[in-house]
Amino acid sequence: MPSAKLIHHTIGQEVTDYYVGYSWERLRELVPADRTVLLVDEQVARHHPRLTEGWQTLIVPSGEASKSWEMMHHLIDALCQLQADRSWHLVGVGGGVVTDLAGFLAAVYMRGLAFGFVPTTLLAQVDASIGGKNGIDFGKYKNLVGTIRQPRFVLMDPALLQSLPRPEWQNGFAEIIKYACIADRDLFEFLEHHRRQALQGDAETLFHLILTSLEHKLRIVTEDPFEKGIRRFLNFGHTLGHAIEKVIEIPHGQAISVGMRVACQLSEQLSGLQPAETQRISDLLQAYGLPTTLPDIDWNEVWDCLRHDKKREKEVLHFILLETIGRARIVPIALHELELLLPVYW
Repeated sequence: MPSAKLIHHTIGQEVTDYYVGYSWERLRELVPADRTVLLVDEQVARHHPRLTEGWQTLIVPSGEASKSWEMMHHLIDALCQLQADRSWHLVGVGGGVVTDLAGFLAAVYMRGLAFGFVPTTLLAQVDASIGGKNGIDFGKYKNLVGTIRQPRFVLMDPALLQSLPRPEWQNGFAEIIKYACIADRDLFEFLEHHRRQALQGDAETLFHLILTSLEHKLRIVTEDPFEKGIRRFLNFGHTLGHAIEKVIEIPHGQAISVGMRVACQLSEQLSGLQPAETQRISDLLQAYGLPTTLPDIDWNEVWDCLRHDKKREKEVLHFILLETIGRARIVPIALHELELLLPVYW
């Protein structure tokens, strides 16, 4: 039998059940079909038609463009047409775009519906569905409008990952490598030694990677639910990565991979990371099919986006840097200093 584990997790007064390795068919045991709406990514609906049978379903176009006010208006109108009230449940079935949308919609519709997730990408199972951050974009600013509110449940079925295209696997592996870099040297070594099994989608290897990632993120968000301290560690590679995503349309994992490589080189100068460890991290990223450089990009545009990062505090950006593999620190860097440092590592 495949491995499975149920984790009951509490943050404040909110309790979430994480079903790791369980079949998506358990959903019918978790919510009432007559008072539940599934918010489903269009690609998921196409590849897994059985998922939506017998449910009231709203289909969401794939891609970041769906995280918009226009889509929110459409979804709120659809819930009104269904006469959904506060006793109803909303379930996001898809990747990070759908979990963001579903969580935000559930937070604002009638001042709050119960909600849960069935994440269908590796990225969503190891990161996006965990921790309670939900939101939409505003213009070119990613996740500028949102809430922090925990789902009632997250149902993680590794079988749903088998139809994913290669870039979606890369997105997830980038986030798993992030956890290893900031918090878990043993996980880093596991990734080095089990690359073939991970890339082939071996069930037990995936279960271990998903469960370990979940445990790390839950530990961090429990200690710091509103991102005042240690939760910022989860931004390793993301400050620059998000700026890259704004400039060129590449998958999230590829942008974050380049962001992690640059953060490692900054770490050599500012937090004592050894060059051999930077090389080891770059080698691991490349072993999982992720880039560490982007030659055809306008770095002036990237810098302009970086200067307007929503996490900027006055003229300072807090970068997550590494002291060694498995141990991170927060380093405030003045923008004028960053402007001199970064071009060296482009």
